[in-house]
Amino acid sequence: MKKNRIIIVKETAITVIQNGHEDFISLTDMLKAKDGDFFISDWLRNRNTVEFLGIWENIYNPNFNYGEFAIIKSQAGLNSYKISVKEWVKKTNAIGLKAATGRYGGTYAHKDIAFEFGMWISAEFKIYLIKEFQRLKDDENNRLKLEWNFQRTLSKVNYRIHTDAIKETIVPPVLSKAKINQIYANEADLLNVALFGVTAKEWRSKNPKKSGNLRDYAAIEQLVVLSNLESVNSVLIRQGLSQSRRLQQLNGIAITQIKSLTDNTSIKRLK
Repeated sequence: MKKNRIIIVKETAITVIQNGHEDFISLTDMLKAKDGDFFISDWLRNRNTVEFLGIWENIYNPNFNYGEFAIIKSQAGLNSYKISVKEWVKKTNAIGLKAATGRYGGTYAHKDIAFEFGMWISAEFKIYLIKEFQRLKDDENNRLKLEWNFQRTLSKVNYRIHTDAIKETIVPPVLSKAKINQIYANEADLLNVALFGVTAKEWRSKNPKKSGNLRDYAAIEQLVVLSNLESVNSVLIRQGLSQSRRLQQLNGIAITQIKSLTDNTSIKRLK
């Protein structure tokens, strides 16, 4: 699970964690906004709740245990019936609810289920919960776009430095414009091979249905390294190194930097 985030709903601090690519919201925290004694097990024993959870799991969980679910559904609502979140998950192999332990322990639910649980707090609480959760996601998306655009801009700046080095060192003035463009493309592909292991043409051949180019589908770590490689290559070009020697050095640098960035916690938080 990734680092937790906090949203404030009706003066109640509620923890949001990420499990895989999905957001889970703390039902335990949400209960603090409920007047009187109320427990998650009370909500879970309700027949309407069980039916809702069953429908959700049917849509998103191919390994849901329908046999156990049928038994639970038949008993839901009876005065003698009670089930905990851990029992629910264990018996049905459910993925929408989680009982976590440790520092951020408590019961967490997929955002769809948490919104439904919010109605048990109050209709007003549910509306504010959805509003604050969406504000959180908008803030995260805006921050990611800023970081992404910064790296794209940095890559473009370094690309200009790179092309200037090519122009001054590799391109003879008597070449035609078409020949000059070919040299630029060859140098761009040098970076593609060093970082991605394929040329632009090879990538398009393997991905005929995708629009754009392979750099448009690059991870943020790859864009950072690409920016660095363009700067390094411009230096190597001015030093007069052959293309084969530059490719070898650039590939080694790409491998080292990618390994470093994939272990970098700051980069991971951007995803």
